Amino acid sequence: MPPRSRADDAPPVFKRAVASLRAQVVRHEIALENIPAPQRLAAHSVAMSASVHAGGEEDAAFGRLIVLYDPEGVRDWPGPFRVVAYVSAELEPDMSADPLLGQVAWTWLTDALRTKSAGHHTLSGTVTRATTEGFGRKADQPTTTELEMRASWTPTEEDDLSGHMAAWLDLLSTAAGLPPVDVADISRRSRQES
Repeated sequence: MPPRSRADDAPPVFKRAVASLRAQVVRHEIALENIPAPQRLAAHSVAMSASVHAGGEEDAAFGRLIVLYDPEGVRDWPGPFRVVAYVSAELEPDMSADPLLGQVAWTWLTDALRTKSAGHHTLSGTVTRATTEGFGRKADQPTTTELEMRASWTPTEEDDLSGHMAAWLDLLSTAAGLPPVDVADISRRSRQES
């Protein structure tokens, strides 16, 4: 695998794809940060992380988005680009026992890709739930359940990945329990009025 080149040496199509990611409008509850991209997975890559802060909670959800670009076709992807997404969120106790949780969480992703018109193919991934219980000196700590989703897909667009970024941000928002942007949060309004 060729070493990752500097951003200045990246092909124009990759530069345009990166610019389209960074042009996306981000909700005020989400803090984005550029992070080091994996260097051995593709000739060119970019990565970012996001933390969602909802209702005063620290990190209601956390995620990473990586875009890999392999113009030489060295990797076994069905196209030069591959989008890799990771989302982690703590769940409400009543949701954690739902046997359909994995299927529901997967539809959060597929619905986000569809509603943001993020054309894609070869979508694959996993949904994991991990329950943590305290024992001994930690017996008084509440039981928590965390959801983790890992997914990757090949975008059909090559130089405009804004829909894919928007879909990932929607997935993070849904996992964190944020209301849709165009829906008023009546729970906050009722607390403020009382």
